[in-house]
Amino acid sequence: MMSRWIRSSRTVAALAAATLVLAACSAETEEPEADPSQGEGATLVEVSPLTGEPLDGPLPEHPVMVVKIENTSAGAPQTGLDRADLVVGQLVEGGLTRLAAFYHSSLPSGVGHVRSLRTTDISLAKPVNGTIVASGGAGGVVERVKGNRLGVVVEDEGGAGFSRDSAKSAPCDRLIDLGAAAKRAKKASIPGPYFAWTAEGEASGAPEPAKASRATVRFSASTETQWRLSKGTWKRTNGFATKEFAADNLVVLEVPVSDAGYTDPAGNPVPETILKGSGAATILTADGAVEGTWAKDGIGGSITFAADGEEFTLDPGRTWIEMIPRGSGSVSYR
Repeated sequence: MMSRWIRSSRTVAALAAATLVLAACSAETEEPEADPSQGEGATLVEVSPLTGEPLDGPLPEHPVMVVKIENTSAGAPQTGLDRADLVVGQLVEGGLTRLAAFYHSSLPSGVGHVRSLRTTDISLAKPVNGTIVASGGAGGVVERVKGNRLGVVVEDEGGAGFSRDSAKSAPCDRLIDLGAAAKRAKKASIPGPYFAWTAEGEASGAPEPAKASRATVRFSASTETQWRLSKGTWKRTNGFATKEFAADNLVVLEVPVSDAGYTDPAGNPVPETILKGSGAATILTADGAVEGTWAKDGIGGSITFAADGEEFTLDPGRTWIEMIPRGSGSVSYR
């Protein structure tokens, strides 16, 4: 069963309530219904849960596919990243980062290079009941993901769609054909949008942004991401993709990081980020930078924003989230 989200809702609370009421509606069998609260002739228009943008038709039947992608030079070049709807950068062992790329509107072939699961991925995928695609996972991680009722496609368990890039060396040589993987993935209902999106024709309520055309996001002493505003979108200038992801929203969240309780094959402690609760946030768009706070109710909640005690919404578009460790990570812009 698929959900609908009302484009004409006027507050975050109304959006959440509408999602709960309409969660049982099937996009496959029903025409959009009139919304009596918005006047005669208003309709419910399906939008992407990952971008907030209206869809030409019903939601895709396949689940959101969340691909774990290597984010160092060892995995370069990253392929298919530009066709993702949402990307999340997360801290992993050794002060390095890895990506979780969300695909729903398209299922490109040859996405990669695919790496392993982390327990952090549970709270990233849960808001949209994503199916996580990975090369494998340390002891117990795959079981924990499944225990949270999330789909998993892993090469170690014979997952469909994997191939090897002969130009690369293991473990950074796996690619995934998402079309093949999605055909065998279990359908999953999408409980709500990833963010509280700005409704069509309405203002977000965000404060006046500061000027910003360049940004630096630091995860650790060894890892930072450089960003530049180019033709209305934010792109990495030190990334590894054949074609860089163009972010309408670059969202930097300060998050708590703890020890996951296990090590990688090299013996390095693995950090864990559970994306829930609240913290500081910086949001960069074509208009500039807004500083405020983020909040997420449990691992399955949507992400909301506030500044000076007033909630505001995120304008629809493709988004890149950088999750920096609270207390040691940083973001600067100019």
